[in-house]
Amino acid sequence: MSPTSPANPGCPTRRLTTAQALVAFLARQYTERDGRRQRLISATWGIFGHGNVAGIGQALMEAGGGRSGGGGNGGAGNGAAHRMPYLQGRNEQAMVHAAVGYARQSGRLSAHAVTTSIGPGATNLVTGAALATINRLPVLLLPGDTFATRPADPVLQQLEVEYAGDVSVNDCLRPVSRYFDRITRPEALIPAALQAMRVLADPAGTGAVTLALPQDVQAEAYDWPEEFFAERDWHVRRPAPDTHELEAAVRAVRSARRPLIVAGGGIRHSAAEETLAAFTAATRIPVASTQAGKGALRHDHPADVGGIGHTGTATADELARTADLVIGIGTRFSDFTTASGTLFANPAVRFLHLNITGFDAHKLAALPLVADARAGLEALTAALAGRGYRVDPAYETEYTGAKEAWEERVEASFATPDPTARPTQTQVLGLLDALVTEDDILINAAGSLPGDLHKLWRTRSRDQYHVEYGYSCMGYEIPAAIGVLLAAEGRTPRRPVWALVGDGTYLMNPTEIVTAVQENLPLKLVVLQNHGYASIGGLSESVGAERFGTAYRHRDADGGFTGPPLPVDLAANAASLGMRVLRATTVDDLRTALSEARDAGGPTCVYVETETPDTVSGPPPAQAWWDVPVAETASRPAAVKAREEYDRQVAARRRHL
Repeated sequence: MSPTSPANPGCPTRRLTTAQALVAFLARQYTERDGRRQRLISATWGIFGHGNVAGIGQALMEAGGGRSGGGGNGGAGNGAAHRMPYLQGRNEQAMVHAAVGYARQSGRLSAHAVTTSIGPGATNLVTGAALATINRLPVLLLPGDTFATRPADPVLQQLEVEYAGDVSVNDCLRPVSRYFDRITRPEALIPAALQAMRVLADPAGTGAVTLALPQDVQAEAYDWPEEFFAERDWHVRRPAPDTHELEAAVRAVRSARRPLIVAGGGIRHSAAEETLAAFTAATRIPVASTQAGKGALRHDHPADVGGIGHTGTATADELARTADLVIGIGTRFSDFTTASGTLFANPAVRFLHLNITGFDAHKLAALPLVADARAGLEALTAALAGRGYRVDPAYETEYTGAKEAWEERVEASFATPDPTARPTQTQVLGLLDALVTEDDILINAAGSLPGDLHKLWRTRSRDQYHVEYGYSCMGYEIPAAIGVLLAAEGRTPRRPVWALVGDGTYLMNPTEIVTAVQENLPLKLVVLQNHGYASIGGLSESVGAERFGTAYRHRDADGGFTGPPLPVDLAANAASLGMRVLRATTVDDLRTALSEARDAGGPTCVYVETETPDTVSGPPPAQAWWDVPVAETASRPAAVKAREEYDRQVAARRRHL
């Protein structure tokens, strides 16, 4: 112990390395919202290399890095309450996905850190960081960096830039981080760490936060002020709306004859589901949902009309075409939601957007209502209460009737008339739908499944539907499911968590199966084998590319890919990584396998080859357009025809001003 701190004269100090100080600091950070307090950084994922093994790796060992907090307290002085659990990953991108899954399931109130070595370990973080930031989900990235003191130049894995000596590969993380800093001196950690926590706990500014850590600085000792290691609470704000904006919002709602709510992920992040239900009970305004917002109301709530946009229901999309007021709540209004600017077709349509960020609240020239989703809905409900607003009963009858008709279409897609046949993808979802309860959580991110799920899945609880579609990142599902399982740790019985993946997604990133096996997490993995990129294959056909390069098949005599399916056995692969595997070939087999997997206490894979559906048993077609530009000149008839359709669709696009 040094008697005083160079940063704070007279303050007691503790002599630690920079890495030890950072880990000890992180273990003492908490968030608080609505009287609930929890660790802000509850664990650290890591893969060690020469850029972090002697720094963060050594510090995590001293901080009691086991899952249960075992190990000594060493120089970091960690008691049981301040240990930092360590989680061993297999792929750096996947570790970020696991951390994101954890943060989402934790309501953005608790997060994980991820540490990597320099070089490829650091650049492998970029995709995960982009996913976290786009989805407004907190994760702390701690990549190793090249020497700050430059004793040898270059060092192993260093990127040399001729015009700048202070650039490293970690600078790739700047555009995908909400906060970035490089800690080139131990004492620089103090302000940087505080700023990092501020951003992680900020509901309007959260996302990936990067603290790049030169490997020599990680191991350098410093006399840290004890105040740095005091427990610190970061209050997660619920800002209320501005009075002027609230009055304008009330006037807009009261003048609307055909209003429609578009529920986004902000409702879930704010835990505003009950408040939304109260608002719809008072006003009878129908609620459509984005991918992130699905589950804001239960599927059987009278006001829920399902997903909206390119992957939405016919009910929601038709209401959107005729709406005169679109009330966005916590959404980014992406092109899938707006059907690339073609969905909201009423010439008189106007937008009201309740969002915690002004950036999003002003999109589509909306009337902004900048506030926390729950606080804003509470204020809007109260302001409307004394003014007698409710939609016309005929409008309510219209959308509830349309919802009933859509449910018949869902039932047709889920039906399994021949139990001995190979199931289609939608029949797989139907069998799951019949099995799950409100306890189950479904995770997906890419391929054709997000479209089927958005249109067809019957969400039973606020957090059952976990589809990452901000970045639509193949390979997200398995590690994210691990993060969700860790977030639900301690609950008895543990909630069933399903990762649904196609063969294309599985081949992108199956490595964290090993982590699930290592931690004995009861991951339920459903692998749907259709021998190719089904989603992009369908898109390719629609834009005149004729499914080129989308099938997993042997080359033919002409050099194309129309030969037999590749002899790839994904079930055997999952088994080789340690999973118990249940193979299903028929509808009846699959029903039994899914039930067995749901009851399993360890990681279990259900593998099924799916059949191409017909127009009756398959998913409903897209109910709204999506802009994927088609070749303006082409010699093949398919592309020429696709361009004609593209020109017809794009003519309907408008800018909302």
